Amino acid sequence: MSLSFLLTRKGNSSGSVLFFLFPVFVGAMGLVGVQGDGNGEMALSLGSKNKYKRMDSELSDDFEDDASHHHHQLGRKKSTRKYVLACAIFASLNNVLLGYDVGVMSGAIIFIQEDLKITEVQEEVLVGILSVISLLGSLAGGRTSDVIGRKWTMAFAAIVFQIGAAIMTLASSFEVLMIGRVLAGVGIGFGVMIAPVYIAEISPTVDRGSLTSFPEIFINLGILLGYVSNYAFSGLSVHTNWRVMLAVGILPSVFIGFALFIIPESPRWLAMQNRVEEARSVLLKTNENDKEVEERLSEIVAAAGISNGEKNEEKAVWRELLSPSPSLRRMLITGFGIQCFQQITGIDATVYYSPEIFHDAGIVNKSKLLAATVAVGVTKTALILIATFLVDRVGRKPLLYVSTIGMTVCLFTLSISLAILGKGQLGIAMALLCVCGNVAFFSVGMGPVCWIVTSEIFPLRLRAQASALGAVGNRVCSGFVAMSFLSLARTITVGGTFFLFSLFSALSVAFVYELVPETKGKSLEQIELLFQNHNEWDGSEMELGDAQHLVHKA
Repeated sequence: MSLSFLLTRKGNSSGSVLFFLFPVFVGAMGLVGVQGDGNGEMALSLGSKNKYKRMDSELSDDFEDDASHHHHQLGRKKSTRKYVLACAIFASLNNVLLGYDVGVMSGAIIFIQEDLKITEVQEEVLVGILSVISLLGSLAGGRTSDVIGRKWTMAFAAIVFQIGAAIMTLASSFEVLMIGRVLAGVGIGFGVMIAPVYIAEISPTVDRGSLTSFPEIFINLGILLGYVSNYAFSGLSVHTNWRVMLAVGILPSVFIGFALFIIPESPRWLAMQNRVEEARSVLLKTNENDKEVEERLSEIVAAAGISNGEKNEEKAVWRELLSPSPSLRRMLITGFGIQCFQQITGIDATVYYSPEIFHDAGIVNKSKLLAATVAVGVTKTALILIATFLVDRVGRKPLLYVSTIGMTVCLFTLSISLAILGKGQLGIAMALLCVCGNVAFFSVGMGPVCWIVTSEIFPLRLRAQASALGAVGNRVCSGFVAMSFLSLARTITVGGTFFLFSLFSALSVAFVYELVPETKGKSLEQIELLFQNHNEWDGSEMELGDAQHLVHKA
């Protein structure tokens, strides 16, 4: 094989190697030139290095182009993730309000009861009414977000809550306090319903689970802040401390006003309004490459019915929800059911009434009671961060299994501990361990994944209002649990009440196994197809076609 032949094969790897070694070889041999082999293939002399320099320049340019493209892709990836992360954080600020209210009311109610001389029944109503009233906000939020958009629905939620919180802060009687509580509940209902929907619609598929768990993170952060507020302001006078505690809750909603200048509208809502170019512009900011943008946009447009002219012909959303197709019925059962199970397992009772639980276990001092609730808040907040890290790595169902099984064990152990150990050091230690364990397992799975699944499973045209139905189930169950806990505890004891919660938690394990699919790694439009092919679910594993599609994309 001639050297000229080897040099002309610079396109393959072996030729490239020989090309770089060739000058060394020539120098070693003391050659001054290479003549053609008679066939006119090549002529090279060391006196003229143009050929060598040109080929080297080509390789360098290719390398530089690849490096530049890679650097550009890395830069876009980082900026995209930062942008989507900022959107998820700002969209979740309303959820701080719910968490703060839940956390702060657990301690504030002690001082409200002392200051306004309210009865135990009034205490139950005051605590639970927010959850019941918030369902009005959630119901209205679905329709409102379809009309004015996801972004401005969040703004409206913040305004309503601010008004309610201000009235509660200045309340001089139980009746005025209730008016503020009702308004705050409506605002929270709007915010809780819309945040997961917005984040799910704006997030890239690969990060959707972790980003959609942000609202639950912020609820937990709010709860922790509420507990800390209880502890920090408990030293003030009885007439002042609970008012300061409630007033601090206004601050997070102020930041939502600034968020409106940063976050975009949901691309899926824009597509529903036939504003396709605006939707593409948002997708370009929230996805890492142009090919994925076009794929997502075509799926969204098809789901919105724009491409086939279906938008004006589709029947009313509520009529479709009231007479659902088999696939939609499965979605509604899954979404509504998991929201109800999240609350009937007693998490709000654990959080709202943790001082009463610890008091029943033997802690009497108010400062120690509030300090114990801070420990609960820290545990709940820390574990939700673990869930955020794992939800897009291990999937939704594994976290739900760990969560529901762990909650069942903790609730059952707590009920036995309160019933048998009584008031003593061991009883206090077991109560604190079980309560912290319960909120920890809740935060790992049932807390965030419930909202993730509900925001993922519904078709685009129904997503906002169907998610609102799920939020209604959540709020009704939350209100029922919060408003009945004290009465139930007086009737069957605190231990008996938590035994009842443990039974519901055991049922939730079966519900997750049978009716909740694995949605990790799927686009929102693919998840809709998953429910249409329920017979191929087989334990909620991903369908083969979708798995192959994802592997192909990777």
